[in-house]
Order: sequence, then C-alpha cells, then structure tokens
Amino acid sequence: MRKTEEILDEILNKRGITAGEDREEYLSAKPKRTYDPFLLDGMKAGVDLLISAAEQGDRICIYGDYDADGVTASTVMACGVSRLTDNWFFYIPSRFEEGYGLNVTAIDKIIERGADLIITVDCGCVSCGEVRYALEKGLKVIVTDHHNIEDSIAEGIVIDPKKPTVFMSEPDKEQYPCRDLAGCGVAFKFLQALQRTADLPKSVLNEALDMVAVGTIGDIVPLRDENRTLVKYGIAAANSGRRPSLARLAQAISLEEITSSNIAFGIVPHINASGRMASAMAAVELFNSTSDDVIDERVQQLVQYNRQRKSIQEDAFTKCTENITGDENFIVMNVGDMHEGIAGIVAGKIKDRYSRPTIIVTPSDEVGRGGENVKLLKGTGRSIDGVNIYDVLNSCGDLFIRFGGHSKACGFLMEEGNLDSLIASVNGSVEKMLEDNPNLFAKTIDIDAEVTPADVTVELARELMRMAPFGEGNLEPVLKMRNVEIRNLNYMGAYKTHARFGACAPSSDGNAGGRKAYAECVLFRTAQDLKHLLEGGEKVDITGTVSHQVWRGQERVQFIVKDIETVH
Repeated sequence: MRKTEEILDEILNKRGITAGEDREEYLSAKPKRTYDPFLLDGMKAGVDLLISAAEQGDRICIYGDYDADGVTASTVMACGVSRLTDNWFFYIPSRFEEGYGLNVTAIDKIIERGADLIITVDCGCVSCGEVRYALEKGLKVIVTDHHNIEDSIAEGIVIDPKKPTVFMSEPDKEQYPCRDLAGCGVAFKFLQALQRTADLPKSVLNEALDMVAVGTIGDIVPLRDENRTLVKYGIAAANSGRRPSLARLAQAISLEEITSSNIAFGIVPHINASGRMASAMAAVELFNSTSDDVIDERVQQLVQYNRQRKSIQEDAFTKCTENITGDENFIVMNVGDMHEGIAGIVAGKIKDRYSRPTIIVTPSDEVGRGGENVKLLKGTGRSIDGVNIYDVLNSCGDLFIRFGGHSKACGFLMEEGNLDSLIASVNGSVEKMLEDNPNLFAKTIDIDAEVTPADVTVELARELMRMAPFGEGNLEPVLKMRNVEIRNLNYMGAYKTHARFGACAPSSDGNAGGRKAYAECVLFRTAQDLKHLLEGGEKVDITGTVSHQVWRGQERVQFIVKDIETVH
C-alpha cells in the first residue's frame, strides 16, 4: 500500500507542478494568482469611456451572446454598469435570426431603443464592418472579447487577452499573462478595473464571481493560471447561496452542491438550452432578477427547454450516425432538417464517438453577399485533441462570410456553393497531419498514477479533491489498478447498462491478515459492452477516477471506471 502523499506527488510531478510555491498555490483553497486588469490593452480607455458615458446620462447597451459564457459575461458586466446608472439594457442576439456576434440588424434595433453606447461581452473583436457601422451611426463602442484575432480587428476600444501586439493601442503594451480567459473572465477584469476607477464597493466583485465560475467552465477554457483562481472563488460564491436564482436552479435539477462537474453537466446545459431552444434572455433574466416569481418562472423555463433539447438532440444524433462510416478523416455533414440549436452538441457527440473532427452545416435564412438568391449555410464544428479546428478553417478563411472560434470549436457562415471546397480543404489538412502522426485518431487514456485497491481510500479521495476544480486543462486524475480480480458483480439500470463490483488484489500486495484489498467500483453505460471481462473470471486492468462522497454524514470512496482491459 502506497502513502497518499506519494501518490499525490507523482500526479503533481507528472503535471509539471513541482516547485513548492506552485504546488502551494495549486492546492490552496484561496489561491492568489491573479493579474492587474490594466495589463489588458484598451482597459483604461474602455473604463474611462463607460464612466464618462454614465455621467453624461448616455443609454448603455450590454451586448452579449446566447451561450453560457455570453449569459454569464452579460451578468458580470451588469454588476458594474448597474452601479453607475439605471439607464441601460441587455441585448442578446437570436441564434436563429441573427447568429453569433454583432450584426447590423441588431445595431439598428439598439439605436431604436435609444442607446448611445454598446459594450460587448464574449464577442465583437473581429466584427470590423459591424463596429464601423455602429460608429458611423454615432454610437460609442467598447468591445470585450476573448476570441482569436488574426489579420483584422474591430476599430476603437477592443479589450481581448488574445490581442496580438501589432494591434495594441497603448505604447509598449505586452500580451496579458493569462490569454485563456473566457468571455466572462474578461468581463470580470473589466469589472475589477471599473471598481478601482469608480471607487465602487469591493462587494461588487464578490457578487459576480459565481457567474465567472459558471461561464469559465461552460466555455471549456483551460482551468489553469488565473482561470483556476477565478473558478475556485467562484464555486465558493456559488455555494454561499448569495444568488437565489442560481441556488433555485441547482435545487430544481437536484444538485446538493455546486461543483465544477455539476456546473459542466448540469447548470451549463440548462443555460445553453435557453439559447438553443428559444431565447437566451430567459437565462439572463433569471440571473439578474430578485423577484421570486420571475426566478421560479425562468427556472421552470430552463428545465423545460433542456428536456426539449435532450429529446431533439438524441433523435438528430441517431439520424446522423446512420450516414457515417467511421472511415472519414474529417466528418462534414449537411443536415437540412436539424434543429439549429442542437447542431453544436450533435457535432460534439459525433466527434466523441468516432474520434474525428466534425462539422455540421444547416441552412441559414440570412442574406448573402450576392443578395437574396444566394443560399447560405451556417456551420458549427467540434474537434479532437491534435486537430486545431480554428487553424484548419482559418487556412481556407476566404470561403466564409463570418468565421470565429478556437482550437476545439468553431462557427461560420458561408455560401452553399463553397461547401465542396470546404470539404476538400479540411480533409486535405487532416491528411497532411496523418502523414506526420498516423495515430492522430487513436483514442488513448492518459494515466496519472498506478495504484492498488488498498490505495483507494477516503484519505486519497480527499487529497485528490484538493486538485479541483476539474475541467479543460486540469482533468480529474486518472488512476490504473493492474492485475485485479472482479468480485460481487451486480448490474444496474433497466437494461443493465451500469454495474457495481469490487476490485480485489491478492494478499501479497501487503494487506494485513491475508485478506484481499478491495476497492468498490462503479461502471456507467458500458457494462454490456464489457460484460465478457466483467464475468470472465480473469484478472484485468481497470482505469478510472476516485470519487469522494458523503451520505448522511458518512464518507465513502468509489472508483469510477473508465475502461477495463485484459492483463497484458
């Protein structure tokens, strides 16, 4: 049996967390790694403009996006704007009628509502034509965003941690230390700068942290560096009950505690369902309301939207898989009848099943460059590790009317006639990658450490939880138990797709009294696929993660199985 500290050291060393100071910061419940918001280019100019506009009585529009990052970033920005003026409103574009980012139609509507200044969150950095249009119409514009900037950037004040130095507006400005902030993270840095400049109470920052945690996890940015600090404090704020609407949503979906996993697989899908099925304004109104009646109504809406999303999504996924052979290098599907709101989720599920980068395109009602007779397609893509889908699509960027995203996900608008060229281009890019790396599509599970069943203790589970929050860039530690026997097998679920069993090691592993060390294991969804190994009676290798649970005051530990293999 190994010491828990020894196992933790092995995992941290493998992740490059070796220095004492780095380890202390990483494991601390109150990390300190954060940066001066004014290190972001354009921050001072943006904050000064907002304060000036509020003092002049200007009407301010917070322009967001329809996903969890956009919803939470809008809410974070409202925490500051609402302290300066009552003369403001939200604008969240429709996924179906307007698409992602700034658009001219929206700008015209915002002007009709009497706005003098637009401050964007989670969008706008490369909306060159749209920002120019707004400026020409006499609007003031502040862009806060976190998306990639390549060859062009919107005019005026653009605050984006990914801004290349060539576009910096301040002399001798360097890139921000944490380039991986989500849109809500950038909005929070703006709020920090605003709090200092306008001398707002520091409580305004605490009021926003829960939304920063939700949006950062929801946008699947790396949970490292400053993001890790923001999410740790944000999860603590979320569990404080300070925001009744978030607490009510958690209760409605049966969450006893808000964790990074519960945010990713519970709260975020319900927020996203609002924008996928109807309007994301329902989620924005939820998190910005103090009325019990409004909160209850919006929570029920989000729960209903998510039920609809699940049903439509499963049907669409099943239909799509009927047309996939599994031999494709880059899956591109033109699906005319798919509900546009779930295209991204389905693309992600296909990517996961076939281990291939995937794009789904659906018809768009927008008008193309050539007028109403030009048919357009709206595309959404998801990618595997090893294939940067942003770079792949950027290499054929001339095919798109609009395009944006990052290494794992993207979105675009294009003319239907360019689809064949897109398919040829992306497949050509991946074929070149395969020449350099024939194992590009191989599914692998990275192991953090090897343990025995005797090592799987409550103490180990507690120590590993200090590594939380888990997510992109900081995955839950994966452990392997080798050469173990399966005992006390019980199947669970209507179709016996889940299983509970014990993993036993011989007494030679050092267990006292000649008894076999025993780890309680749970396998979800794939029990029938692995039935031959579960019932085979042979020794196996088991890979999985450790789960710490508290039930009625009693602590317990389970090994959550990811894979079972025959002993090699």
